[in-house]
Amino acid sequence: MMNMGKEEVEAESKNRSLEDFDPQKKPKRNNYAFACATLVSMTTILLGYDIGVMSGAAMYIQRDLKISDVKIEILLGIINLYSLVGSCLSGRTSDWIGRRYTIALAGAILFAGAILMGFSPNYAFLMFGRFVAGIGIGYGAVVASVYIAEISPASSRGFLTSFPEVFINGGILLGYISNFAFSKMKLQVGWRMMLGIGAIPAMVLAIGVLAVPESPRWLVMKGRLGEATKVLNKTSDTKEEAQQRLSDIKRAAGIAQDCNDDVVQVAKQNTGQAVWKELFLYPTPAVRHILIAALGLHFFQQSSGIDAVVLYSPRIFEKAGINSDTEKLLATVAVGFVKTVFILVATFTLDRVGRRPLLLCSIGGMMLSLLTLATSLTIIDQSDHKVTWAIGLSLATVLSFVATFSVGAGPMWSVYCSEIFPLRLRAQGTAAGVVVNRVTSGVVTMTFLSLSKAITIGGAFFLFSGIALLGWIFFYTMLPETRGKTLEEMQGSFGKFWEKPNSTEVDGGNGQVQLG
Repeated sequence: MMNMGKEEVEAESKNRSLEDFDPQKKPKRNNYAFACATLVSMTTILLGYDIGVMSGAAMYIQRDLKISDVKIEILLGIINLYSLVGSCLSGRTSDWIGRRYTIALAGAILFAGAILMGFSPNYAFLMFGRFVAGIGIGYGAVVASVYIAEISPASSRGFLTSFPEVFINGGILLGYISNFAFSKMKLQVGWRMMLGIGAIPAMVLAIGVLAVPESPRWLVMKGRLGEATKVLNKTSDTKEEAQQRLSDIKRAAGIAQDCNDDVVQVAKQNTGQAVWKELFLYPTPAVRHILIAALGLHFFQQSSGIDAVVLYSPRIFEKAGINSDTEKLLATVAVGFVKTVFILVATFTLDRVGRRPLLLCSIGGMMLSLLTLATSLTIIDQSDHKVTWAIGLSLATVLSFVATFSVGAGPMWSVYCSEIFPLRLRAQGTAAGVVVNRVTSGVVTMTFLSLSKAITIGGAFFLFSGIALLGWIFFYTMLPETRGKTLEEMQGSFGKFWEKPNSTEVDGGNGQVQLG
């Protein structure tokens, strides 16, 4: 009888475990977290709009101000370097005043930058407007990703943290449409309208973001447990998940698990120089792996030439044989449309397929597209007559390149990098990644026209395809899967440089690797 009772208990326990892990019981998407992520992601619309609108506006700016290709390169790419000011300040600012008010600050700066660019009388004033807008972009690009990662439940974190990239692509498409809409206006007025109208979403962001709650992780770090609990209850799929998330954050913040006061005193965490030292000078093996993975992802995402294609698409289409301004702008609208559609595909598949498979497929498709684009442009350049099939192939491969980029490499920087850093290093680690991203983008965009003249435009894209191949090798060897893991469990996936391709299982124990 004792054996029968033991068998019944074991059977009951087994059945209960199967029910607990039934994949059909997937929680419904949290609408409150969805609304917060949507509003906060508006900060990246301005980054996307600036990229898209400058691709067409550059043609008219050059004609109106009568400036050289080198000055155009600098004008288009320098905002990436200007954004470093905001990126470097964003970590400390968001830890000081909170994620929400930092995003509002970014919106206010972006509003001022758009107004200054819209009323620019000359090249020097336009560069000053780009400087101001760049600071706002640097703030927004970092803090939006951090905020969304910290407010999202684990079941939909990939979906929600891909929102910044979705909004960047939406902004690029709006910029392309703005180019086409204002292209028929008087030369001196058209490009200024293209740039100045960006003040509208910036104003909406600066005011609207005050309606969202503060990040629960930031609240816990400040000892405001009562407020953090309320936010977690609203942004978690279940009460149990909210309690588990609070427990994990308290553990990371050094707060006793039995402490349930609304306001508590939190021991001062490593900030400022101590955090940067832990990241770069004295990292543990896990932190070193996380840092290399994050910075490498940012570097290869931009060095494969995406901003060159998006910013200089009218020039690329002109080299391919499309000479009409209207046709070039319509072709760029097609690029923006395809890019936006495929980023939506990525958004709905990140939490189903996983980060690693999407990223590897994406970079592989980018490499093939770049190789084909380089070949077709070289054929056109070397031919003494119009090669219709090569023109069509060039347009098709530009579209396939932005499509494959948007499926994986595009959204992955905001999703992957915002979830792999430990809590105490998250703001500064994300900021470091964005710095690498913007510097790489700035170098590519400020040298593309000169590079094309030096080694031909086909040669430039052969170079980008080689960089994409190196990126694929890096991602395959260095980036483990993170789908389904909580932010606090994430650290256990790092600490070794050669990750097995199918290591996607989540270890049942939290804190397998304790850092610091």
